[in-house]
Amino acid sequence: MPSLTQKLSAALKSRDERLIRRRLPEFPQIVTSQQSVIDFTSNDYLSLSRSPALRRAVLSALSSAPDILGSGGSRLLVPASAHAALEERLRRFFDSEAAILFNSGFDANVGLFSAVPQPGDVVVYDELIHASVHDGMRTSRLSRDSLVSFAHNSVPSLRHTIRRALAHREDLKTGKSSVFVAVESLYSMDGTFAPLSDIVDCVEEMLPLGNGYVIVDEAHATGIYGPKGRGLVAALGLEKRIFARLHTFGKSLAASGAVLLTTELVRDYLLNYARSFIYTTALTNASVVAAGCSFDLLEDGTTEMLAAHLMELCSYFVDRIRAHLKNIPPMLLRLPDYLEESTRTSSQPFQFPSQIIPLLTAEPRSLSGFLLAFSPSECSSVNTQHAPASVAIYTKPIFPPTVPRETSRVRICLHAGHTREDVEILIQGIVAWAQRGIVDARRNGKEWNQMASDVGVRAWMESKL
Repeated sequence: MPSLTQKLSAALKSRDERLIRRRLPEFPQIVTSQQSVIDFTSNDYLSLSRSPALRRAVLSALSSAPDILGSGGSRLLVPASAHAALEERLRRFFDSEAAILFNSGFDANVGLFSAVPQPGDVVVYDELIHASVHDGMRTSRLSRDSLVSFAHNSVPSLRHTIRRALAHREDLKTGKSSVFVAVESLYSMDGTFAPLSDIVDCVEEMLPLGNGYVIVDEAHATGIYGPKGRGLVAALGLEKRIFARLHTFGKSLAASGAVLLTTELVRDYLLNYARSFIYTTALTNASVVAAGCSFDLLEDGTTEMLAAHLMELCSYFVDRIRAHLKNIPPMLLRLPDYLEESTRTSSQPFQFPSQIIPLLTAEPRSLSGFLLAFSPSECSSVNTQHAPASVAIYTKPIFPPTVPRETSRVRICLHAGHTREDVEILIQGIVAWAQRGIVDARRNGKEWNQMASDVGVRAWMESKL
């Protein structure tokens, strides 16, 4: 066997053994064509991918658009009036000096972080920042010791990290070099909101010469939070104090692509130096048309009603599941600390939970599989009067390295298209799984106690060594 084949196979085998090998999702045989699948895992937060109104609008716009197929090549090769028009529209909508389209949020982060930080600069990033930011930093011209993380959502940790950089770098004190601070407004795996106002205040206070730049990834907030879905930066009135904002179209907006909002100078620089913009075929014209139709729904207020319903569902789910979890051992299943209490905490600048709710458990695969096979009719506590006759609850287990070690979870994503009945079915499935786990643990404990009493603890332990 060739050496490369051996190495690749060994790497995949290692992931198999640790139960963390990634595979493309598909519905297992247990899901039948007669079942109604309730999706609690996709990022289609506003359920626009199933919106008849958006579908009609996109088809109508495509039928009248002069160009819909392909894009002809890189933006630097082919004039793209539709792309330029969307950029100008988004520049005005988000109240930004300039806007530049990328094929995806991943491409935008890679392009920005690989190109803009200059030799001698420092990037300080939240420890839970998206992988695309890491890829951008790794391909930048910065040394590894210039890439420094701080504790998740911790302003004291951010302050300490910047203070330490200033202590060792005279060029940062004098303003000759810059500090970039990379955060997400809403974190995709934890559902936590960044304390953006405190972060901006901290950066401006510690870098008074203006050489501190905050970059905010709004991928999971776009369309839901802020005035007409403009994001958390807009909700807090921080537009003029943020160096760059990233909004993506592939989650709440049911489209594809992304826009980076920044200054004219940075936009021009990216046109010249961001390889993920320069050396790739631009978004198709059809993609630009579809994104424009999604923004129509933001601007006319349609999505505000969807977002309001979604926020109500989020509060309902967290309140209900929190009450049930009081009777479930936390080692089996628990919410993250910030959701354990209903009171507002310093790390959560908003009083409502987000649409992303992680259920922390050492057995996420077991929980996800149980939910897929769960039948509400088998649980007497579920009101199935309005529930589908047969449902499949679709969730996904999340393991390291996607999330930190010992934080495996089932990531619940709520959608505007869900009903309270859908959420209630999910809750009862979760509770049924936990109750089964408690029964199994008690049974195993009784078996151990019986064996220990029969043969003695010492003899039992020696038999296991």
